[in-house]
Amino acid sequence: MVFNSLTFALFFAIVLALHNLPLSWQSKKRNLLVASYLFYAAWNPPLVLLLWASTVIDWLVARAIHRSEDQDRRKTWLLVSLVVNLGLLGFFKYGQFFLENFQVLMAAVGVRYAPPPWNILLPVGISFYTFHSLSYTLDIYWRRATPIPKLSDYMLFVSFFTQLVAGPILRKADLVPQLESPRTASTDQMYRGLALITLGLFEKVVVADGALAPAADAVFGSTDAVGAFDAWIGALAFSGQIFCDFAGYSTIAVGAALCLGFIIPANFAAPYAAIGLSDFWRRWHISLSTWLRDYLYIPLGGNRKGEARTSINLMLTMLLGGLWHGANWTFVVWGGMHGAGLVVERWLKRLGRGVVPGPLLRVALAALTFTFVLVTWVVFRSKTLSGAGSILAGMFGQHPDAAPILASVKVGETLLCIGGLLLVHWLARNRDLVARFLQAWQPLVLAVWALMAFGVSITQGTGDAFIYFQF
Repeated sequence: MVFNSLTFALFFAIVLALHNLPLSWQSKKRNLLVASYLFYAAWNPPLVLLLWASTVIDWLVARAIHRSEDQDRRKTWLLVSLVVNLGLLGFFKYGQFFLENFQVLMAAVGVRYAPPPWNILLPVGISFYTFHSLSYTLDIYWRRATPIPKLSDYMLFVSFFTQLVAGPILRKADLVPQLESPRTASTDQMYRGLALITLGLFEKVVVADGALAPAADAVFGSTDAVGAFDAWIGALAFSGQIFCDFAGYSTIAVGAALCLGFIIPANFAAPYAAIGLSDFWRRWHISLSTWLRDYLYIPLGGNRKGEARTSINLMLTMLLGGLWHGANWTFVVWGGMHGAGLVVERWLKRLGRGVVPGPLLRVALAALTFTFVLVTWVVFRSKTLSGAGSILAGMFGQHPDAAPILASVKVGETLLCIGGLLLVHWLARNRDLVARFLQAWQPLVLAVWALMAFGVSITQGTGDAFIYFQF
């Protein structure tokens, strides 16, 4: 079940109606739990068993860690959680990747190995709910949190349908305290929640799928050499597509939760207005970047053990963050490019310590940051490293005789969308534009809202699954 479907609209209407009935809070939580598992089962019912197993094991392990005073025993229980969660993630998501690379390695030493076909289905959202659950057991181990007493509350924490399959990646403090007392949306929360759902659908259906995906798919799906102009337009189209697709999902998730009376954190904060890569990662996929910081970068030593160790920690974190996105070397290289960029940025900041950039320099640095991010998106989007290399070569003038690919209409749509997106990001860099907009003159708000809803309705049939579902 995807957010941009009539099935979800009906599902959410029923959930919302049940949540506003005069029932006990325990009954309402039970309804949300059942709804969450039905939402997940809509993809493949047997995979719910995998989600159940992971959830129950981590709840029991966390309780055992909390009860034990013996450090070795605590480590053993934590290891159980790590093995179960990372083992399932590794098997389902990276099994074929490891098998293929093992085959290549064997061929390199002269051993012919032909593995059987890998026909294991990737459970949707497994990367998200694995990190979701792991944060809980790690926080219990580090004594940052106490166990959730009720298994049903923990199951709802892990499986809450608005963010289950593509985030944001929640931690105990983000949701569990809100489960302790009855919650229904106020009038203002319902108003803002429905507005966010409409905005998210507009971003996904109209902008990402309708306006930008055709140009991106044409360029990245081309089997011929791509010229400089088409390559840059294709990269721009994908930069807007992936933001509007993923931010659209997150916006719907936040809005749907708000309609039920729950507040979950935003996952994006105008990332294309970032000044520097560290600023970009404070604004892009915030729940993942903070997860990697708190559960990987800092435990590795963070920036506390000298510049050389800090650089290694940054590279390891970003390489693993890249691999988290998918079982392909393109994601590893993409993560490595960002890791190297962060290392260089730290070096440049040390050289320029004490320098306060003026307005023009800030704009120039933002443009440089966006250009770097744009180039790295080429590697992220490409299916192979050779394909990424071909498009990057085209971007920098290595295919001067390439035939044009994109029609002028698609070029115009892409430039208009990206120009508007960059403007909105710059205006929203330090302010909540949605909140300000909803406080504007009501006839204007309702007119824009209606136009977005109309745009979604006339393009609804072309909507595709969200990009991050594959991760």
